[in-house]
Amino acid sequence: MATKKILLSEKDIPLAWYNIVADMENKPLPPLHPATKKPLNPSDLEQIFPKAIIEQEMSAERWIEIPDEVRELYKIWRPTPLVRASGLEKALDTPAHIYFKNEGISPVGSHKLNSAIPQVFYNKQQGITHLTTETGAGQWGTALAFACNLFGITLEVFMVKVSYNQKPYRRVMMQTWNADVIASPSNTTDAGKSILNRDPNNSGSLGIAISEAIEKAVKTPNTKYSLGSVLNHVALHQTVIGLEAEKQLEIAGEFPDIVIGCFGGGSNFSGIGFPFLRHNLVNGKKIRIIAAEPESCPKLTRGKFEYDFGDTVGMTPLLPMYTLGHDFQPADIHAGGLRYHGAGTIVSQLRKDNLIEVEDIPQLETFEAGRLFARTEGTIPAPESAHAIASAIREAKKAKEEGIAKTILFNLSGHGLIDMSAYEQFLGGEMKNYQLTDDEINKTVKSLENLIP
Repeated sequence: MATKKILLSEKDIPLAWYNIVADMENKPLPPLHPATKKPLNPSDLEQIFPKAIIEQEMSAERWIEIPDEVRELYKIWRPTPLVRASGLEKALDTPAHIYFKNEGISPVGSHKLNSAIPQVFYNKQQGITHLTTETGAGQWGTALAFACNLFGITLEVFMVKVSYNQKPYRRVMMQTWNADVIASPSNTTDAGKSILNRDPNNSGSLGIAISEAIEKAVKTPNTKYSLGSVLNHVALHQTVIGLEAEKQLEIAGEFPDIVIGCFGGGSNFSGIGFPFLRHNLVNGKKIRIIAAEPESCPKLTRGKFEYDFGDTVGMTPLLPMYTLGHDFQPADIHAGGLRYHGAGTIVSQLRKDNLIEVEDIPQLETFEAGRLFARTEGTIPAPESAHAIASAIREAKKAKEEGIAKTILFNLSGHGLIDMSAYEQFLGGEMKNYQLTDDEINKTVKSLENLIP
């Protein structure tokens, strides 16, 4: 019988994170100061990030050492298993070999802890006592709450209001780990108040929650802001996923033809994709690296590559990204972690240079894929991860049509045990797809025309 899952020992946890910027021929364009529109100086970020994080954000070094204290805490759940999805293969009657990296075994149920622990570690080193952050579906908020609890740092989480209401148990998880959770937009910040004054029923977005979290960090003594996606240092921390998967596939005697990650801001996708993309950039391999995003929030597939704010109000640096415009209000889909208007700068540059592939997937196809995966592999996946599963199923069906035994790897970035209300809605036939018209996209993207002189 073939091995179902491939395990590594704790000594196999990577010693360093991989920074793909070192191997990119075209580096990402520099972020711009929101007021001056000039390239950002590292010191400009010191108001919201600790110095060690800023150094990683700006670094072009290929390998950045993982501190011993962080590796020791990684041992709580790392290395994670690489699993052969043999049940799914059988159901699809495909010649493809399908593998998934199971990041859902972490204490918080997702991959987000890979970056939360080092971020809190570096803040603790600098003497910071309080952090603020935003969260969509709640995976990042729970991860940061767990990490802050480990290091004795207090945390304030602005949770997108639609998810705050859809996913109450995520909120309870954060509160269990001693975090203060606020539905965003809220009346606790000027940014939140201004949005609620214009739209009292606003259901929130990650962009709005970021605005609130940054404002609170700037105005609160000895406080910094922490972000769970989009930025370079977050993508860096997540590469432990792909680096482990490399070793595990080698043990299995396989090498991937296709690597897939779901896409919101980039943390999941970069974690599984960047270490394998390295083989394309450095060794001339031809691995297909696919970012799977929601049809209702299609920044990579239908957005515009422009400088844009990372938040709704305009407090963040201007980032060169594929974006739907910072005013974009995404539909209230259940994959709350993917409801973000823009893509990270590294992923955006890779997309611009055609070094990765992108596709958008309807919500109903996503949940259908999640249900099939649950029935064949046992794990009920998070709605975010189900986008990667749907993409893998598409590729497995193509392999059957072509009669080619391709090797497909995707990241199961989290389980869906806190998302059962979404599955209940799907199983009850109450869920629908959200499709954007070209006019809707053009309206929000048009606001970028006069952003940069």
